[in-house]
Amino acid sequence: FIVAYFYRDIFYATGVLMIAMPIGLLLQWAMTRKLNRIYGASTLLVLVLGGFTLAFRNPTFLYWKPTALNWAFAAAFLGSQWIGSKPFVERMLGSAAELKHKQWLKLNQIWVAFFIFVGAVNLYVAYSFSEAFWVKFKLFGMLGITLLFVIIQSIWLTLVAQKNESASGDSEA
Repeated sequence: FIVAYFYRDIFYATGVLMIAMPIGLLLQWAMTRKLNRIYGASTLLVLVLGGFTLAFRNPTFLYWKPTALNWAFAAAFLGSQWIGSKPFVERMLGSAAELKHKQWLKLNQIWVAFFIFVGAVNLYVAYSFSEAFWVKFKLFGMLGITLLFVIIQSIWLTLVAQKNESASGDSEA
């Protein structure tokens, strides 16, 4: 996307993205006979919002794609606290750490807040800065924010798991 954008413009890059993402999805299916739901949802949003971007020659539709995806994740993570036996974050990371149910719920809520935050930051950048800046932010800025979040979350998980372990060790003694 970013190469196509700087080669030509946002509309050309949108078209390239609308072609590349379904091809990636098909390749994934051909190789694994499985589809990643997140990539599938992202592809669907690119096709719909990218289609509007090209049809109306208005990049604002594409600007909303990261926000729509992140806010959909926030809604799904929030809903998972009441639907099913475990919140999404526990389903994803349950094998990496042993936490109490309340701690998984807290971490799940932190993920909800993160997704809401990233979606809001995307809109702030899209409407406050140039298109070129937004394109760079979409790739590098959002990736950086996500990596920082994962690092902080990993530290939190380690500290909480150690605290739980020492608390259970104290009660056994």
